[in-house]
Amino acid sequence: MSATGLGIDMGGTQTRWALADEAGTILSEGAVDGATALQLGNLAGQVALQALFSSIAQQLQRATDLRHEIFSLQAGLTGYSGDATAAKQMLSSLFALPENAIHISNDIEIAYLDTFQPGEGYLVYAGTGSIAAFIDQAGNFHRAGGHGYVLDDAGSGYWIAREALKRIWREEDFHPGAWRSSPMATAMFALIGGEEWKHTREFIYQRSRGEVGKLALALGTTADMDRTAYTILENAGIELARLARALCHRFGQKPIALSGRVQELHPIIAETMKKHLHDTSDLRLCENLGHHSAARIAASRIPQGPERIAVRTEQINRT
Repeated sequence: MSATGLGIDMGGTQTRWALADEAGTILSEGAVDGATALQLGNLAGQVALQALFSSIAQQLQRATDLRHEIFSLQAGLTGYSGDATAAKQMLSSLFALPENAIHISNDIEIAYLDTFQPGEGYLVYAGTGSIAAFIDQAGNFHRAGGHGYVLDDAGSGYWIAREALKRIWREEDFHPGAWRSSPMATAMFALIGGEEWKHTREFIYQRSRGEVGKLALALGTTADMDRTAYTILENAGIELARLARALCHRFGQKPIALSGRVQELHPIIAETMKKHLHDTSDLRLCENLGHHSAARIAASRIPQGPERIAVRTEQINRT
């Protein structure tokens, strides 16, 4: 039975996990629903997170067939602000780990370390939300944006979906039924489940951020035949470039990486972002594998010798 580290990367749309051995090799991975650390602030949210972490434990058990023993856990949670008490208690109970074997940080910190070494560059991440991140050589985390969907998150999936729906319904105010001639509106209403205002109202105000953010997929599929959709995606690229420029202004020119699923919607997002950066040659696109990075970080913390025996003894006692 091998010693492993478990990594969890929680985003608004999806939560991914991976298991790595002591050499950093990814042994298994999976995904469950999205969530946010903000849910730790209320009982209903805590119940939902408990269920989500339980789903990961169940997937792990099926995937590994109990051949691997988890000795360390690294979780990156979107919306995490520094209080890990409740999350650690949940994870400790589910995975039979002492709390000192569980490490929690913001998901963007994990994504950054999956892309750059500290001090090396800037990561612009655009998924359900948007943020630019820089970890300096001293390990200090710096950010631009990431202020949440109520204040900003410009260029994110949620922002794109909201911009599209705003334009659709403003046009409907003047020309009821105009949505029928809009490929973007037709595709969005298909995802929402109806073309009446009541359908949009219920969806936008009652569904999760992640579910609303997924509506941005409609713009990706219709941008080449709908000028409004194309323009919104261009504007998303401009907003993401602004985040990168903010960090360049504060810390100097460095390589820039764009990560997150928004870049997959349409090439125009990255193309526009490049045009609005000071040095377009420095932008690279990368796939976010934060769960792999988290798993490798966890694996690097696997205890040795007597410490490992102590963790294993506690696991046995808990189970």
